[in-house]
Amino acid sequence: MNQTSTIERVCGPIGAFCNSYARLPEHFFARLEPTPVATPSLVQFNAALAEELGLDIGTLDADRLAAILAGNLLPQGAEPIAMAYAGHQFGGFVPELGDGRAILLGELRDRHGVRRDLQLKGSGQTPYSRRGDGRAALGPMLREYLISEAMHALGIPSTRALAVVTTGESVYRERRLPGAILTRVAASHVRVGSFEYFAARDDNAAIRSLAEYVIDRHYPEARDAAEPIWALMQGVAERQVQLIARWMQVGFIHGVMNTDNMAISGETIDFGPCAFMDAYDPATVYSAIDHTGRYAYANQPQIALWNLARFAQALLPLLDPSPGRAVERANAWLGELAERFAEHWLGAMRAKLGMALQEAADLQLVQALLDVMQRGGADFTLTFRRLCDAAQSARTDADVRVLFTNPDAFDEWAVAWRSRLRREPADSQQRAQAMRQVNPAFIPRNHRVEQALDAASERADFEPFTRLLLVLSRPYEEQPSHAAYADPPQPNERVLRTFCGT
Repeated sequence: MNQTSTIERVCGPIGAFCNSYARLPEHFFARLEPTPVATPSLVQFNAALAEELGLDIGTLDADRLAAILAGNLLPQGAEPIAMAYAGHQFGGFVPELGDGRAILLGELRDRHGVRRDLQLKGSGQTPYSRRGDGRAALGPMLREYLISEAMHALGIPSTRALAVVTTGESVYRERRLPGAILTRVAASHVRVGSFEYFAARDDNAAIRSLAEYVIDRHYPEARDAAEPIWALMQGVAERQVQLIARWMQVGFIHGVMNTDNMAISGETIDFGPCAFMDAYDPATVYSAIDHTGRYAYANQPQIALWNLARFAQALLPLLDPSPGRAVERANAWLGELAERFAEHWLGAMRAKLGMALQEAADLQLVQALLDVMQRGGADFTLTFRRLCDAAQSARTDADVRVLFTNPDAFDEWAVAWRSRLRREPADSQQRAQAMRQVNPAFIPRNHRVEQALDAASERADFEPFTRLLLVLSRPYEEQPSHAAYADPPQPNERVLRTFCGT
């Protein structure tokens, strides 16, 4: 088997793999190939995703597959590039960031006809590395693999992980660590920061080219709108407010909501110090670099709106010939977005509590539960999951009450909740079943994640990672043999800080 035919088998028929972003002007990116690694070895491979992408890997041995996924061999039709972008990081603007350790190989059409990017993360230095080594450690790459696949299983739009390979080389952070490369799959890698990059250079032609590219790829309905750029902005915003509402629904905390980490496609992207909340507290912060709590759990909606304001700011020259009118219209639009998020969030919380109808007092009922949970130190995920059983029978209330340090407060709230449920058309069994579809039993508990990553990185033991990944692939199902994975951490197991690993 020659090298070309091997790569063609991985990438599908000749012509299926390309890089449409590389058709944009040359100053949108830098052309370069991944830096070869010493001895790539495949440690995680997403066979189900490979099937979805239409990749034929059945005839490849492990060494050849690892070489391709490490960037040592390039697919037929690949045009590897590092994308340029800027970004507001913790509120401060950095005019040039870009792919400092990632190479976009290109994209292919999956079995549904949707174009999906394939990017290698940890593939070596680029012109945007900013003195970094361009490499990645095994732990953070496994973290992104695990969390992104868990988000997908939860039904939340997310980038996906195709593979992790170790490189046979070490990387140096606070200490020596095994190196690795992640193959990330995304609807695209265009970010809010991509638009900011050209806005900072007053390059309106580039902003227009990028906007037209995004419309063609992600928002074709905007093409025929009376004002395509306005339609694009509205489409991006709608996906983002829905996305953040879904994050809030499962207690997800991204941790680094910089504008370069907001994907225009509406997918969750970049899983550095992200975490899932245990005991409910709106001020929860896990990220070790978020010293002020800017990206705390409860702040995520307003930060998303702040980021979208930066997106609108970048598009202002294209929104209206009159700068003053463009600003006025954009500000009015931003005001409406807060209401849109509130609608999506309340809709999600109604579903979590088994309420299909809409009543004026629902917001008060939801907030009352959250207040009781916060005061009582109740676990976010377990509370809502056990409420599924309680919605079917009050006899199971004991399983909910035990989660609260002040169970009497829960009892008082439950009276109001059951009174509200009596006005719902569904019977108790139907209601409980519907609630189980939106209240997961299993999330990536921080202590479980860290245990799995430590075993893989420190002892090359991937069994805990594989087992956790399997549990998380079915988050809404009861899994009696893995019931312990639903438990919150013991006091000595709590993970209070997470790290991005760059």
